[in-house]
Amino acid sequence: MTPTGCIWLVLAVLYAAFFGWYTSLGGPLTDEEIARYMAFLEESGDSEVPLETWRHFMETDTGDDFVMWNIALLRDTPEPIDGAEPGETSMQVVARYFEPFFERALLRASHPISNGEATSPPVDLWGVDGAETWDFGTAVRYRSRRDLMEQSVDISPSGIHRFKVAAVEKTIAFPLDPWFHVGDPRILLAMVLVIVGLVLQLRLAARR
Repeated sequence: MTPTGCIWLVLAVLYAAFFGWYTSLGGPLTDEEIARYMAFLEESGDSEVPLETWRHFMETDTGDDFVMWNIALLRDTPEPIDGAEPGETSMQVVARYFEPFFERALLRASHPISNGEATSPPVDLWGVDGAETWDFGTAVRYRSRRDLMEQSVDISPSGIHRFKVAAVEKTIAFPLDPWFHVGDPRILLAMVLVIVGLVLQLRLAARR
């Protein structure tokens, strides 16, 4: 194989490895998986969301990645809870949930894609009571619904969900699927690797 061919082969392998890790390839959730996750939700009792809502979320799985859009209002003062220091703010307490959650999520190619603080009350609002005040919004990309459910199973023994409950006064989270954004790392990485390949190819040609 020529040096130029080796360069493109290495870059292609690197991209394929990233694509395989970052992309959901397992297909939609199976009936057996749904039954197992439903049993977990019933036993844990951590979620205030009706179980049938979770069942619908899993049964309508497309097998693709999705985004969970979250908005939340923090409590003025967090509820007292074991594991939090006296005097901590609600933001500090909820960080005890978010930090380990996202550390584990990243291993499954799941991560925030957008995050920001509310700058004013909603400028477009009707048909919803009690939605006039929010603190921040976050959009989190998950590789698959399977990954989200596995993440929930993994963090359940740690009990970190209690920090979210203690710090958050109200929240809304709903999934977006299908979805798209131009900053998809698979697109960006492909562009970077093509540029790297062309630069290396030109350098080889210049040495000849």
